[in-house]
Amino acid sequence: MTFFNKTSGLLLAAGLLAGCSAPTTLYQWDNYQPALYQYYQEDETGPEEQVAALEENIEQARARGTSVPPGLHAHLGLLYANTGREEEALNQFATEKALFPESAPFMDFLLKQGKERAQ
Repeated sequence: MTFFNKTSGLLLAAGLLAGCSAPTTLYQWDNYQPALYQYYQEDETGPEEQVAALEENIEQARARGTSVPPGLHAHLGLLYANTGREEEALNQFATEKALFPESAPFMDFLLKQGKERAQ
């Protein structure tokens, strides 16, 4: 009976400690959510500052070997388009489409619009 009590106590402690570990996320969110919020709030943060925050997020994700969340490249592409950097915008839309195939219809629309504006 003593062996059973010790074993069950150890298993209970191990289970509790395993439950305390921090969850890992699939994507590297970092600055994406605050930048997106600032974009829609139209506060004093300009598009160039938002571009810098998202570019930093991408670099941090690369350094950590993680992925950026869905929509980050598309949002960065829209910011590039709003600041007149059409070629970079099209590259970001194509990257979003490649990383997240479910976004293909919308990315195709944005790519088509961008190419029409470039002509």
